[in-house]
Amino acid sequence: MRRRIWPALAVWAGLIAAAIVVGVALSRAGHLRIDHAPPFHATVRPVLLGLLPAVAAAALGVWLLPRAAARLPWPAVPWLTGAGAAAWAVLLAVSEGRFGLIGPVTHPNEYRTVLPRVGDDPLGWLGGFTGNLLGYPIHVQGHPPLPVLIAWALERLGAHGSVPLALLEIVVGASGCAAVVVTVRLLGGHRTGDGAGERTARAVAPYLVLTPFAPWLATTMDALFLGVGAWAMALATRAAVRGPAAAAAGAGLLLGALPYLSYGLLPLFALPAGVFLVVRPRPRVWAALIGAAAVVPALFTLAGFDWFAGAAATHVAWAIGAGAERPYAYFLFADFAVLAATTGPAVAVGVAAALRAGPRASRTVWLTAGSALLGAAALALAGVTRGEVERIWLPYAAWVMVAVAASGLTASRRALGAQAATGLLLQALLRSPW
Repeated sequence: MRRRIWPALAVWAGLIAAAIVVGVALSRAGHLRIDHAPPFHATVRPVLLGLLPAVAAAALGVWLLPRAAARLPWPAVPWLTGAGAAAWAVLLAVSEGRFGLIGPVTHPNEYRTVLPRVGDDPLGWLGGFTGNLLGYPIHVQGHPPLPVLIAWALERLGAHGSVPLALLEIVVGASGCAAVVVTVRLLGGHRTGDGAGERTARAVAPYLVLTPFAPWLATTMDALFLGVGAWAMALATRAAVRGPAAAAAGAGLLLGALPYLSYGLLPLFALPAGVFLVVRPRPRVWAALIGAAAVVPALFTLAGFDWFAGAAATHVAWAIGAGAERPYAYFLFADFAVLAATTGPAVAVGVAAALRAGPRASRTVWLTAGSALLGAAALALAGVTRGEVERIWLPYAAWVMVAVAASGLTASRRALGAQAATGLLLQALLRSPW
């Protein structure tokens, strides 16, 4: 086993080290002016004392989580996963004080700064969104209008200020980790019925709690994207495996919303598509999913937002902004170094094991981690994810985490501890605007 682990760890560490070394060289040469800690969009600053509560929680989690995930009644395991992921993310974030939780939401490039322009006329604002795109902050330029409308809806519902939006991002994002274990259980047991899916889900759950991408789970809008995408996949899998049309309709509504949350979420459709093609549900399930998936696009189109025109305008804004500052060749591999860092060494071992096993590897791992990696590769090759991917990868990283099931390390507290230590190290060294 060790002879297989160390080469995977060497590749994992080497990829991250190469991205750092080349990134620093490019930065000193003036080619990466907007990224001060390449390959991350962050600045380097050590945090020590503020992380002590998170360190204590990590030690306790490494000791208790595997046992709890293995012994609790199954309905409690997704709740443990979601609540644990939220708690871990918050503990890491508060190491920076109030900024860690609220600062990202109040950043001038974020979505709430546009709310005065939406005012009392969201439909009018939506109709002029693409034409006025270059006048908006960077994150609004880089996304469809639905994130702004979510922030606007919270205000209209009486949830004023930045705190409700920050809480929504944390809760929905962390619940996405619960959706992943629900999906793994459904996928792993739908044919055999021998409990294999549940055993895999229980084994993966602690790794989704003490995940290295937790510093960006609290708080970024991309965490909300993670949750929406993960529950879409969970509902689609339930519909495919067990047949309820209501689950298919719910999945369709969420899937239809994904392209209006972020243009970069389109490749995430590979996950439910793979499940439906493999499981082959009844035609009425297909019909319910496809019909519901058309609802959100139809509503936005009727309201005056042309998705294709918006995507084209966003690409223009990106090309004259961040895209011009970031060399394609560097980020083609550096973005995967960030994905490696934010999913951790145990997952790297699992990915290597799955690649060695090929078709003999778990179908669950291929349908989740494999599809997510394929989607991330599509985005990287297209060149539209140059930098800032520590947040952009969140909806994909949650599924890549399932690869740990192929590592043979899920029973190892050392492996779980290494995952937690990676998250602590990222939080300790990097100050991210999110």
